[in-house]
Amino acid sequence: MNNPGVRETEVVVIGAGQAGLSSAYHLRRAGYEPDRDFVVLDRSPRPGGAWQFRWPTLTYGKVHGMHALPGMELTGADASRPSSAVIGGYFADYERTFGLRVHRPVDVRAVRDAQDRRDGSDGRLTVETSEGLWSARALINATGTWDRPFWPRYPGQSAFRGRQLHTAHYPGPQAFAGQRVVVVGGGTSAVQHLLEIAEVAAGTTWVTRRPPVFREGPFDEEWGRAAVARVEERVRLGLPPQSVVSVTGLPMTEAMERARAAGVLVPRPAFDRVTPTGVAWADGSTVDADVILWATGFRAAVDHLAPLKLREPGGGIRLEGTRAARDPRVHLVGYGPSASTIGANRAGRAAVREIRALLGSSQPLVPAAV
Repeated sequence: MNNPGVRETEVVVIGAGQAGLSSAYHLRRAGYEPDRDFVVLDRSPRPGGAWQFRWPTLTYGKVHGMHALPGMELTGADASRPSSAVIGGYFADYERTFGLRVHRPVDVRAVRDAQDRRDGSDGRLTVETSEGLWSARALINATGTWDRPFWPRYPGQSAFRGRQLHTAHYPGPQAFAGQRVVVVGGGTSAVQHLLEIAEVAAGTTWVTRRPPVFREGPFDEEWGRAAVARVEERVRLGLPPQSVVSVTGLPMTEAMERARAAGVLVPRPAFDRVTPTGVAWADGSTVDADVILWATGFRAAVDHLAPLKLREPGGGIRLEGTRAARDPRVHLVGYGPSASTIGANRAGRAAVREIRALLGSSQPLVPAAV
């Protein structure tokens, strides 16, 4: 195929967070050259994936489960520095070290079967972006979830006179000084926000849709395997992936123990409606609030894949390993069971192995210098 205005490559990688960089690394290890055999497109303005958007009080020492990218450890990091700066710098060094040449900021708007464009392509995909069209034989989607914050909808929500914001836009605790804050959500971010805000706010209320499950002791390898297996089962059934916390529970820390003893970390069930001045439950109880902070998680950012019709009736994308069951050209890394940092590393390697087989390479290409 030789279409004016369409740039050709073998593989397009969408996203340059942990999953995208891991995939790009393994493509290089397999002999694929950046900007010739594969291209990495990233929507963010700078290196760091979703980490670059984390709130300033989330220091590197508070980060749970950050696993190094393949081939290069993160060493000597100052635990008191913001995780956005530490991990952003690490990702930037990683891209330079392995010559990954990420294109950014590039917004991927749609991925289509090239036949949909009536250009006679033989089995190619067309990737429509803010910097033009790419044609590829395979795709690694590594877009994560940060671009799709989930906002629940409640009666009366639009009439609330205070401020509403999501974890994705959490500015740090000082923005809530002297205010009455309702924190909604049962995950790690909700707890981190609540503990910080409680120190400066006039009052806090914690609301969770289901009772949170706290887990004491380490998350050992056996527990981790069991959690991943539960997520994998949902993905195999074509259901949307669950959040990590819904599978593993919340790790109990000393700070959380103190907050629970002080009455801060005591959840109330989901309210029934939002009022102009706060929230209300069916039993008639109410809480006045100046702010509602929705720490309600994120959904997979895969809307650009909609033209490929990958979703199952259950609402999710069914995977066989990392490969989309409905289209063997498409791999999802950092989705479902590979959403953890270590899972993304392993899935990147697995995706590249299958893509090499798909593209007809039975023998390794000349290894790149990585």
